[in-house]
Amino acid sequence: MRISDVVRSKGDQVVTIESGATVQELLALLNDHRIGAVVVSDDGESVHGIVSERDIVRHLHSGGPGIIQGPVSAIMTREVQTIAPEADLDEVEKAMTENRFRHLPVVVDGRLHAIVSIGDVVKNRMETLQAERDQLVGYIQQ
Repeated sequence: MRISDVVRSKGDQVVTIESGATVQELLALLNDHRIGAVVVSDDGESVHGIVSERDIVRHLHSGGPGIIQGPVSAIMTREVQTIAPEADLDEVEKAMTENRFRHLPVVVDGRLHAIVSIGDVVKNRMETLQAERDQLVGYIQQ
């Protein structure tokens, strides 16, 4: 199975924010969309960074509440691991687990295409296991 299969099932909508937006605006986006990370993109197509709930907590701890009025660029992760739609789902699961990534932007020809979360991967795995179970039960009952 490929990442493109996961994207097909979940959709390719990606919430982005510009690097100059405030962390307070970022918090509103996370809350409004009920998501855990936002891709930072100044043009809506390139991946300039990513910022997650973990980034916010880590910077609140080290920098204090003043970071809320500061720019997203001050807390974002700049070196973003991305994947292609052709990426094998098993390899992505392994990379997410080993590197502790919860969100991976999907990029096609240098342009942001989608984002996949660990929740999307787990949901897909559960659906696959359920389908296999159903097939086995059907085979046994024949």
